[in-house]
Amino acid sequence: MSVLSGKNILLGITAGIAAYKTANLVRLFIKAGANVKVVMTPASKDFITPLTLSTLSKNPVYSSFTDEEDHNAVWNNHVELGLWADVFVIAPATANTLSKMANGVCDNLLMATYLSAKCPVYFAPAMDLDMYKHHTTLRSLKLLKSYSNLIIPATSGELASGLVGEGRMAEPEDILSFIENDILDKLPLKGKKVLITAGPTYEAIDPVRYIGNHSSGKMGFEIAKASANLGAEVILIAGPTSETISHNLVTVVNVVSAQEMYDATHQYFDSTDIAVLAAAVADYKPKFVSNTKIKKEDSSFTIELQKTKDILKSLGDIKKSQFLVGFALETNNEIENAKSKLKSKNLNLIVLNSLKDKGAGFGGSTNKVTFITNDDEVIQKDLKTKEDVAIDILNQILKQIYA
Repeated sequence: MSVLSGKNILLGITAGIAAYKTANLVRLFIKAGANVKVVMTPASKDFITPLTLSTLSKNPVYSSFTDEEDHNAVWNNHVELGLWADVFVIAPATANTLSKMANGVCDNLLMATYLSAKCPVYFAPAMDLDMYKHHTTLRSLKLLKSYSNLIIPATSGELASGLVGEGRMAEPEDILSFIENDILDKLPLKGKKVLITAGPTYEAIDPVRYIGNHSSGKMGFEIAKASANLGAEVILIAGPTSETISHNLVTVVNVVSAQEMYDATHQYFDSTDIAVLAAAVADYKPKFVSNTKIKKEDSSFTIELQKTKDILKSLGDIKKSQFLVGFALETNNEIENAKSKLKSKNLNLIVLNSLKDKGAGFGGSTNKVTFITNDDEVIQKDLKTKEDVAIDILNQILKQIYA
């Protein structure tokens, strides 16, 4: 999954021959999982049709303050467009548009939207080589960079004029990569390695039966996704679950038993910066496992159990600079029990779930948690979706790390 997945991208198209490339650029943004809207200058429609871009983006294309064919004159709100965008990309950016952007000239919908935007603005210049090197263009580029706009450099190659030189708009694939890499470089977990456990473990009784629990793994998977979206390289160690994840920064390691999860966490923990152990690991496992299916013969059946290894405590015992997070699911004396677990297992943060809270716990799409820090701070959160809880957990981790 791209870092652009779920982002709102506003693409501004101006009147340069390179506008024909924007059809492919829209397709790449959509393929990356982004939501795309397009604003065109009126003259840019001579180079590529709004119908093409509307079909590819699955949204209306805007080019004027009112819909030209709408006799009711519905206003296209440039302020709303600017606020909607998480990323604003102007490609191609002609010399004319660069000059307008640099000097605040507001004579079309695209320029009004640019002046209203609150998000990062990327622009990809495109023009003939002499225009690109002209001192007025260089002045515009310098001013735009001083305004914190981000230039996607033009490349050298054959130009529409037939000349060969600098001024060619970056290719759509390179524009996409430039934006992705720029966003990744600015994310707070860029360069960090995060280890996450998720789901239940199954402890075999015989080849067909096991001891397990009702954990779906959804909370751990959401934490993995949230970590990757903040730029982290994630190792997700997952017990048996139907949950899936597709993100280019997440590596999934599938395990079944508590012992397998123990081995996997210890394999990766030493190189980890942050570890979040959200899995519901079985506390006990059968002492003896039958190699064949146990027949139903007697009216009662006894299984002798033995403790599994305490993964969280084992990591707390060997941790160095790692930030270690555990979960506690309690039914009584919740805060006291969670604080005891925090201290005995050498954690930086514990996330407390109470089965008394409606909407919390296993299986559902929501959770209600309380954070307890190693500074004895207790922070209660409202009932939220597990996606939002995951974001809260990462924000709390960042708050403690960078305090």
